Order: sequence, then C-alpha cells, then structure tokens
Amino acid sequence: MPFVNRFPLDESGRCALCRLGLQGFDAVYSYGSYEGSLRELVHLFKYNGVRPLAGTFGKFLAQALPREISFDVIVPMPLHWFKQWQRGFNQSDLLAREIGKKWNVPVRSVIRRKKATRPQAGLTNAKRRANMSGAFRMPRGRSLAGMRVLLVDDVVTTGATASACARVLKRAGAAHVALLALARTDRRQAVELSFTAGGHA
Repeated sequence: MPFVNRFPLDESGRCALCRLGLQGFDAVYSYGSYEGSLRELVHLFKYNGVRPLAGTFGKFLAQALPREISFDVIVPMPLHWFKQWQRGFNQSDLLAREIGKKWNVPVRSVIRRKKATRPQAGLTNAKRRANMSGAFRMPRGRSLAGMRVLLVDDVVTTGATASACARVLKRAGAAHVALLALARTDRRQAVELSFTAGGHA
C-alpha cells in the first residue's frame, strides 16, 4: 500500500495494523487502483448488473496473482442474504469462479455473512473493525485444516472486512489466507492530495 511517507512504517516496511496483528490475512494482491476507468467498470458490474464484465475482470485478477503460489480452495467474499437478494448476484462469487477456472482450483462458498453491517465509508479503522465484528461465520462441521485459501473480493479499502472474514477462515483451520481484489482504494493518496491543496501542515 502506498504511504505519503515512511513515518507509519517500521524498518521492515510494516504498518501499525500489521505490527499489531490486526489483519487476519497473510497477503493481499490487487489488479489496480479504485479510480478512473476501473472504478467506472466496477460500478457497471456491481450496481448496474453488467455481469459479462466478470470475464474481463477474471483476466485482470489472473495478472495480479503471482503464478508461483498455489491454493487449495478459492472462497468468495459473502454478501448478506438481503443485499444479495436486492442485487440479484454476488459479484465476488462471479469473480472467484473466473479465477477458479483459470487456476483450476475449486470455489467453495464456505462462509456466511450473518450480520447486515452498516456501510464502512466514513468510519475510522477502529470503527470499521468493530462494525465487522461477528459479521461472518462458518457452518458447523466445516473444516479448512491446513488449507491455503484465496479470498476473493471486488474492492478492498482498509481491509477490515477481509480481515474479519479471514479470521473466521483461520479459526476453521486455514493455514494461509490471501486476499485477491480487483481494485484497491489508495486512501493515503487522498491524504497527500489534501495536504498539497492546503499548501501547509
């Protein structure tokens, strides 16, 4: 993730969230920044139901994922049942199935979103984590013992949602959880632009 300067990072390049173990996942891969044309395409896919874009996005995701790593199962980020009913589909499930076909890895919807959380936009990191607390669950009897899991989502901002989901996967026995997202929000770039516009500290 880009930072305005090195101040938040330690000598190993880790931010405070990673140092404190607040991220449930082990790695993050994303295709591009959530802005411009990519943002417009994601909105068409997610909010306007242009599902054929899933094929194109699958190619983007394949470019973002290093070929030397391997996974036992691909898990789409779940939607709450009511939101999925409203939208008519889970965009993360469509993306997961595209990458599953390209990598020949099974896709399993093994996790459920049991709580309809409030929108994350505008919340601090701490409030985002609190908002996602208890949002996900694994059905009883499901085990991911020793598995390497690829969690797929469309957009990652702070990673609070993915972290909450990854922690549930880890409790089910997953040995490694990586997040693959189509786009990532560069929140620190916005801070830098704001600082530049202000002209002084």
